[in-house]
Amino acid sequence: MSDDSRIRIVIADDQELVRAGFTMVINSQPDMQVVGQASNGDEAIRLAEQLTPDIVLMDVRMPGMDGITATEHITRMATEGRPIRVIILTTFDLDEYVMAAIHAGASGFLLKDTEPETLLRSIRTVYQGNAIIAPTATKRLIEKMLEPDFHISVTAPPQPSGYTDPELESLTDREREVLVEIAHGLSNQEIADKLFISLPTVKTHVAHILQKINARDRVQAVVFAYENHLVQ
Repeated sequence: MSDDSRIRIVIADDQELVRAGFTMVINSQPDMQVVGQASNGDEAIRLAEQLTPDIVLMDVRMPGMDGITATEHITRMATEGRPIRVIILTTFDLDEYVMAAIHAGASGFLLKDTEPETLLRSIRTVYQGNAIIAPTATKRLIEKMLEPDFHISVTAPPQPSGYTDPELESLTDREREVLVEIAHGLSNQEIADKLFISLPTVKTHVAHILQKINARDRVQAVVFAYENHLVQ
């Protein structure tokens, strides 16, 4: 496989051993290549500008510029309409930062101790334009969303209890059903099987949902569902 057809990846983490470990796993794949390594957010932005990778694996806490700020900068970059997608690397005690990073444009997040096969599968999934979220971290994020005083300070001030976004009214009943199942973590095929509809129909519904609620990907759709009380 030529270098041009590989998934080009930049790894941003302040721990050299972490970068080395991820690099070894990724470079073992014929369809992937680590093209750069950064130890902080500033370096990650510089490498993204210079190398235009497909994916940046981004740590949250780093010296200098943090991963959240760097994510916001990088996801605004595009080469010939192609976005640079960011996967956040985190640990359980950084959930609030991960939520902010998702709103900053990240396509999802993984725990640092994720299995190599899961990491590789997730990179391919994000490269294809989808989003990923670590299953073991989903529960903690949901619990945080359900707290009475939960809000995302990076996008807007907290809304009154019971508030729902105006975009919610634009969804059809079926689209709401599909959105609920997305929030439950079901794949398109699983949604099709549960709702007794075809896979192409589910894909159409998902596309309409993302467009109507102004969500970049499924991760933001999950956040929208919980913030608007579609899932309890």
